[in-house]
Amino acid sequence: MSEPHTIQPLSPVNHRRERGLLERLSSLLLREPEDREQLHDVLLQAHERQLLDAEALSMIEGVMQVSELAAGDIMIPRAQMDLINVTDPLQDILQFAVDKAHSRFPVYEGQRDNIIGVLLSKDLLQCQLRSDVSVQSLLRPALFIPESKRLNVLLSEFRQNRNHIALVVDEFGGVSGLVTIEDVLEQIVGDIEDEYDYDEDADNIVSLRGKALGSYRVKGLTDLEQFNAAFGTELPEDQAGTISGLICGHLGRVPKRGEAIEWPPLAFEVLRADAKVIHLLKVSRLPQGATDSTDAAGAAQGQASGS
Repeated sequence: MSEPHTIQPLSPVNHRRERGLLERLSSLLLREPEDREQLHDVLLQAHERQLLDAEALSMIEGVMQVSELAAGDIMIPRAQMDLINVTDPLQDILQFAVDKAHSRFPVYEGQRDNIIGVLLSKDLLQCQLRSDVSVQSLLRPALFIPESKRLNVLLSEFRQNRNHIALVVDEFGGVSGLVTIEDVLEQIVGDIEDEYDYDEDADNIVSLRGKALGSYRVKGLTDLEQFNAAFGTELPEDQAGTISGLICGHLGRVPKRGEAIEWPPLAFEVLRADAKVIHLLKVSRLPQGATDSTDAAGAAQGQASGS
């Protein structure tokens, strides 16, 4: 039988160090920030004083941003959704599930807007073992949410109802996309890759729907060559490897969430960033008549707009 662990009292040196750390953190927090911007400044100071590491700061910023983002900001657009037709032969459904390698699939009947439930891939095993089980009998209820649903509220509903997927509908009731619990958590902790995430570039640039139609959600780490090819631009690829690196390089800093940067012919809005890198951008084209210059003058204009 092992002896019980004894907690040793702090030595005077360790005690002073512990008190010093707590006092410094308390002095930062006791300033009572009056708004979100001041709170963010306090967190940045804590990071600069090494009270928070970069990863912890990034996660706290992600938590703050989740309360401001809506489902429509991060949803997988309808055109990219993998849906199962309930009337398809079982073997076709099984092959589709294997090819796509998702754990859950929205299931429709007739038209793609007519979602009748959600099918778990693991439940398909029952169809293989029992001939009297139909796909329709295995469906779980689908959760429908508006595009305006805040992500912090959605995450709470996911936890309470034990759902992992929600169908996003527009103001007319049509399905405009879907959001998974993983999508929401990635806004806090960053990209979560699993063993099926083979194509890292597949969702770097995603077309937005609803009120944001005509705009695109772009990952900050998108390769500049891929970005230029997608938008028909000629942003300098010799100055940085990613769109995040290029924007940060010209601004001389990492822009904060919500900042707008104009680099004709494109307009950028920062959806998510931490102290080190831009994670997510909203990209749209500037109105007709805006200059199409993409040189350093355009970058300077972006810096003025982002400050």
